[in-house]
Amino acid sequence: MVHRVNIERVRPRDGAELVAANLASIALHEPWVSPCRDLVSFQGYLSRCDGDRSIGFIARECESDRIVGVVNLSEIVRGFFQSAYMGYYAVSGMNGRGLMSEAVGLVVTHAFTELRLHRIEANIQPQNEPSRALVKRLGFRQEGYSPRYLKIGGEWRDHERWAILSEDWRGWEGLTPPRRV
Repeated sequence: MVHRVNIERVRPRDGAELVAANLASIALHEPWVSPCRDLVSFQGYLSRCDGDRSIGFIARECESDRIVGVVNLSEIVRGFFQSAYMGYYAVSGMNGRGLMSEAVGLVVTHAFTELRLHRIEANIQPQNEPSRALVKRLGFRQEGYSPRYLKIGGEWRDHERWAILSEDWRGWEGLTPPRRV
């Protein structure tokens, strides 16, 4: 399989481009996610992505090097748990083409092979059909329902809990862990 997407850890130089992409994607993002929309909030995001408890990945289209979206691993817990939460979003103009499925798949592969995690959980609003379809495609299983789980856009929103275990990850034929992490 030919790579259409590459992932790399978020860096300071991504700020202006990511903020511009997020501002152009407000209609796509609401009410699902509230990403950074100015450089101050980007700096806060960057500081949280310390690589220990949280890692932010920028997904870029290989052909154009344009930002496709963001995939985050957060609340990474080691020890007996070996688990993380995962969140992701596409930017306008790059959604609906399967690029985020590939990006999320690359991050899952990285999490299970390089980070040696055992479990990844994604919490998704029930009405977000594209996101639910993405995790289903990758083999995540729905584990439960959490009423008023996250406050997004000033409102507490219900979420479905989806997860995948390392032993259930079938990988993607032809995909290898990312080179530019």
